[in-house]
Amino acid sequence: MHNLLDFLRKYAYLLLFVVLEGVSLLLLLRHNSYQGCVWLSSANAVVARVNGLYDGAMAYLRLRDVNRQLTDENVRLWRETALLRDALAQATHDSTLTERYVQASMEGYSLLPATVVSNGTETAAGRYLVVNRGERDGVRPEMGVVGGGGVVGIVYLTGPHHSLVIPVTNRKSSISCRIRGSRYFGYLVWRGEGTLTARLGDIPRYAKIKEGDYVETSGYSSVFPPGIFVGRISHLGTSADGQTYDVVVNLGIDFANLRDVSIVTTPYKAEIDTLRSHAAEADAAFDEAG
Repeated sequence: MHNLLDFLRKYAYLLLFVVLEGVSLLLLLRHNSYQGCVWLSSANAVVARVNGLYDGAMAYLRLRDVNRQLTDENVRLWRETALLRDALAQATHDSTLTERYVQASMEGYSLLPATVVSNGTETAAGRYLVVNRGERDGVRPEMGVVGGGGVVGIVYLTGPHHSLVIPVTNRKSSISCRIRGSRYFGYLVWRGEGTLTARLGDIPRYAKIKEGDYVETSGYSSVFPPGIFVGRISHLGTSADGQTYDVVVNLGIDFANLRDVSIVTTPYKAEIDTLRSHAAEADAAFDEAG
């Protein structure tokens, strides 16, 4: 209280001057229309300016929420566009010759439709694919996977709802293939030369093959039936030992844009696996006896 009284006593004349100036201005503006109009317009301009600065500051502070709303809206529009594009593709779809040939070759086998949900799982060996089918759908390891352009790869690991696929473009992949129209076959492998080519080895130099010939599955396994399209020969080279061809194959699948695939259910796979298991046990028993 004493501090307040000291303050008033110290600045009494200044405070009185301010009060008298305020009263003078009030009387001037109230009883003189011109000065009142000037004051009112100036005050409105100042208030508008202050309001503009306030609105600008608040808009800046709300930018994060606005950006989030725009992002959500973009995602929703992208999703709607994708659904419309898929619906249009299905309505105007015309099967290619390769797709019809794959379907004809799969006679007697079951195809389980699936969708690639991850196409970018990279490791030192190469890329892996993840499809939206798993053990609950009847998928098991070592089942073949095909697409509209031919062979995609082989199921490697399975979960309840998804499966990991080793595609042709992976160093672990090795698929028995043959040259269409001949009895020569070898193993298709990938050497990291891009997603559009692979190599076919073990084809003897005396084999009558040429660039442009079709490469297809040989059927010498329980994974793929024979005759499934793999690709076409783009170059014929010579292996390091000089005894076989080093065949460069242009793959039929564009793995960069792969989405819709089918998993091959081989009707005799269980029987073949059982025979192989018995053969392995017999070999082990023979080695132990020897």
